[in-house]
Amino acid sequence: MADLEVTRDGPVAILTMNRPEARNALSAEMVDGLSHTLHALETDDSVRAVVLRGAGEHFMAGGDVKSFMSIGAEMSSGTTPMDARSLILHRIHHLHTVMFAMRRMQKPILAAVRGAAAGAGVSLAAACDLVMAADDAFFVMAYVNIGTSPDGSSTYFLPKALGLKKTMELALLGERHTAEAMAEAGLVNWVVPTGEFEDRVLAMAHRLASGPTHAMGRTKALLYSSYEREFEAQLQAEAEAFASCVETGDFAEGVAAFIQKRRPEFRGA
Repeated sequence: MADLEVTRDGPVAILTMNRPEARNALSAEMVDGLSHTLHALETDDSVRAVVLRGAGEHFMAGGDVKSFMSIGAEMSSGTTPMDARSLILHRIHHLHTVMFAMRRMQKPILAAVRGAAAGAGVSLAAACDLVMAADDAFFVMAYVNIGTSPDGSSTYFLPKALGLKKTMELALLGERHTAEAMAEAGLVNWVVPTGEFEDRVLAMAHRLASGPTHAMGRTKALLYSSYEREFEAQLQAEAEAFASCVETGDFAEGVAAFIQKRRPEFRGA
């Protein structure tokens, strides 16, 4: 059974982290699958929105702690601290390829969170553009509970979504937070009843996929780049992005639909 399953629902690509027996804890195969798949979807014009979800009752319970135990065993049997550091850095940088691909992708990515989102699961959800959570979902920055600092881009995305003090609370205390609490704090966009969750996720994914894909991609890039650019540079980027959108068929369709007082039928180009 593959640790990542990829399915399609029309223009929506659904990526399912598939280790339900381990609450979808991160494996090397899963990271490989996410990295390769996201790169492939980036250039697949038939895909206009992506859903990231977990198999079974949970989103993702973070890194595979059992593998960390094996590193400790190797150190006690003669592996040097430098060897362990090299191995850990390799694993973390491997995960970074996924985060870079998610940030770069010019298509909206929706996290569909049920049950546990812990450790790297929080990082993955935060790296998605939008988050829909079932009312049974909970979020926990579990790193401090095993004596590590966070990874997986959570220290980049969470302060921007939650603010510094709330992120400090999550990271330093390692406590669970409900989906409703995370919606109030700004990490979760929608909390929906568990019984409606799958239908609501697909409905939102198809709504995103029916939009002007090029314009959404430019919007996504602008919003993320606003963290680093100075005011004048951001305004120039806005102007260039707008001009590139004007060259698309979706812009012509949007203007025509506005004038004709009808719903636009965007084609993603």
